[in-house]
Amino acid sequence: MAELVKDVMTPGVVAVRPDASLVEAAQLMRAQDIGDVLVADGQRIVGMLTDRDITVRAVAEGVDPLTASAGSVCTPDPVLVAPHDPVAAAAALMRAHAVRRLPVVEEGLPVGVVSLGDLAEAENPGSVLAEISRSAPDHQDTV
Repeated sequence: MAELVKDVMTPGVVAVRPDASLVEAAQLMRAQDIGDVLVADGQRIVGMLTDRDITVRAVAEGVDPLTASAGSVCTPDPVLVAPHDPVAAAAALMRAHAVRRLPVVEEGLPVGVVSLGDLAEAENPGSVLAEISRSAPDHQDTV
């Protein structure tokens, strides 16, 4: 069983500027096949933007995704973890802050993201959540 965040995290990060439009962020998520991007002002993480944030905080409220910025919709000042933090500490932070993803930062620089799915795979690889996290996304249109 993995004990450190670095053993379970998804390495690498994708980031957008705070002034990037939600359309830009969504297109980047689609191109990278991910559900979140960091919102960064230079080297400083100022927020985390998820596909759910775009849907619930913007589109569902009638906000124009062409003009709304990532910085205006993201979760500001996200809770951070370090690669050498215990997995249990990351899980506790997710629970305490009711979030599904945490940016992983080392020496002030983002190095990855740890998600609820990552933790599920590490703790219980046979769980439904772990299986869903491992599966390739379904890009077929459904009705």
